[in-house]
Amino acid sequence: MQTTCPTLGRVAASLALALSLAAAPALAQDNSRPIRIVVGAPAGGTTDTLARAVGRGMEVSLKRPVIVENRGGAGGNIAAEAVARSAPNGETILMSFTSHTINASLYPKLPFDPVKDFTPITMVATVPSVLIANQNVPANTLPELLDYARKNPGALNFAIGGSGSSLHLAGEQLKMMTGVNIVNVAYKGTNPAITDVLAGHVELMFASALNVLPHLQGGKIKLLGVTSAAPMPQFPNVPPIGRTVKGFESNAWFGLFGPAKMPAEVTQRLYEAAKKAIEDPAFVKKLETDGGTPSAMPPQQFGEFVARDVQHWAKVVKFSGAVAE
Repeated sequence: MQTTCPTLGRVAASLALALSLAAAPALAQDNSRPIRIVVGAPAGGTTDTLARAVGRGMEVSLKRPVIVENRGGAGGNIAAEAVARSAPNGETILMSFTSHTINASLYPKLPFDPVKDFTPITMVATVPSVLIANQNVPANTLPELLDYARKNPGALNFAIGGSGSSLHLAGEQLKMMTGVNIVNVAYKGTNPAITDVLAGHVELMFASALNVLPHLQGGKIKLLGVTSAAPMPQFPNVPPIGRTVKGFESNAWFGLFGPAKMPAEVTQRLYEAAKKAIEDPAFVKKLETDGGTPSAMPPQQFGEFVARDVQHWAKVVKFSGAVAE
């Protein structure tokens, strides 16, 4: 008859316990270990600001440190790849933006799949943009602008702050849906682009509310439409473009992702912590001041949105002929 050594039994039990702890979701283990939110944009921008604000709220709910790590470059792809390759334990997550779905067709080859290689956590916010024109444009409404553009193909220009950006592709979507011929003028950044619109060198531009608001008092620009489905509180008298161009809507979005195969319970804990931060009145007020709308979209719904958004932008990118810079 075989007998079991008590010492070996205790060793085996200890080993089994250690292995089970190692396999457990990280969020349930060590609250001293920080959660990293990787941001694919430089410090100070909208994506970074949102990540830091949500991170502060998540720190309180999760009772553990949350730090933001900026890894800019390649339209957010460097940060996304880093998160896609990290352990799916909830300790490394991504704050991404609209480029996450645009890049799926803008870049011929990506080192990750924007849908399959990530676990959606939540959409944080949406930010619509505004179609602006300089005062020399012979149109005061969107219907007048489209009528002029059809009668004068190629006479108008769009200032583009970044090729492949959501603002660039909002213009491409408008051209695709209306058939007008408006020529793009590329700039290295939003600030020089909007400066030339204000100076009258370029006629048109899609710009964020944050970039538009400081220039309203000067009387140098006209506001022709907003890309949201409803009027924006900051511009209550500016109609949505969708009222003239049926079905048009184009909002920048920001959201949190984990690596693929993150356990459901970890995803849910992160979502609940992020949701609480997003719904904080101070966060909501600051976001609305900048023209944004809080979301807190649940994980499954956010994942479905991301898959649809990849398909949506693929059509616009193909129409535009845009390629990654």
